Amino acid sequence: MARTKEFDPDTVLHKALELFWERGYEATSMADLVEHLGIARASIYATFGGKHELYLLAFDRYLQERDGAVVERLSQPGPALPAVRALVRAYADESLRDERRRGCMVVNAAVEVMPRDPQIARRVEASWDTLETALTSALTRARAQGELAPGKDPRTLARFLLVLLQGMRVLGRAHPDTGRLRDATAQALAILD
Repeated sequence: MARTKEFDPDTVLHKALELFWERGYEATSMADLVEHLGIARASIYATFGGKHELYLLAFDRYLQERDGAVVERLSQPGPALPAVRALVRAYADESLRDERRRGCMVVNAAVEVMPRDPQIARRVEASWDTLETALTSALTRARAQGELAPGKDPRTLARFLLVLLQGMRVLGRAHPDTGRLRDATAQALAILD
């Protein structure tokens, strides 16, 4: 007779996500996972696979939550430019408030793991594509609704904002200088005028 799991895999996956997000892939050992998750190594392997598979599952969970929230925020009916502006401000604010200095798991993965791991590379690129597409769509709507000047190119602006937002996350993790983030935010918002 098979034993029943004495833990909730969803809860454990969330805890793994938190640990990987804070420490990164390389700095998180299986011993760290066993201690943090409170389950045996054999249970981790039996339920999730190895460390890499668990990282991929945790990363997918992060992408689902974060990318989905951004897409939803930018696709609401009504004026589109205020949503774009609010997103830029939110990224700056979150970067300044990141007390644990976790940054963005996408940025962290891009810097730490992406160069050597094609599975992570595909996920990071897909996340960036999702953000760029959502921004392009919102900015296209804003231009069609007269909120954005007709001469502004939504795709070019979306790419600029993608790079800016990811850069904010890097600064937030490394050294969240309020002046830098506030000035960059102000400049990005001015470009949208």
